[in-house]
Amino acid sequence: MKKVLFISSVGGHLTQLMQLKPLMKEYDYHVITEKTEVTKPLQQEHKNMSYLVYGARNYPVRYLFKFSYNVVKSLVLFLKIRPDAVVTTGTHTAVPMCYIAKLFRKRIIYIESFAKTSSPTLAGRMIYPVSDLFIVQWESMLKHYPKAVYGGPSIDTRCFRYTRTPIHTTSE
Repeated sequence: MKKVLFISSVGGHLTQLMQLKPLMKEYDYHVITEKTEVTKPLQQEHKNMSYLVYGARNYPVRYLFKFSYNVVKSLVLFLKIRPDAVVTTGTHTAVPMCYIAKLFRKRIIYIESFAKTSSPTLAGRMIYPVSDLFIVQWESMLKHYPKAVYGGPSIDTRCFRYTRTPIHTTSE
């Protein structure tokens, strides 16, 4: 069974990631997010769960250290989990993991934020060049990401099969 790593920051990005539970059940999956009081209960629901340090950007110096720590921890977690694919809804928490996955030639699937209807996110702009499948939830976002797939406001998981390098194929 394929191993898929699902990663996002807390808040709306994590809420969107959790909407992919039906997809998670199809794989040997692992969830990574930031550790907060809100995310601790997820451990009961997802047996394979890891946390990164919560890194609010309102304290730039502190954020720089936390982000650097999270980059190293992301590498350690990637080597431990050894996923075949990384699925993310963003944001800064997921960028290092996507680049690590690319270094190891693993599939990267990025879902642009539902909240973005007319301009791209910073994480989206950073991950777009290395993604194997980039999904937007608004057709208006296709002008920013010409190679993206329109997945609709509530992601139709069938769009995961449109990538050049799908998580799974019909022969599996």
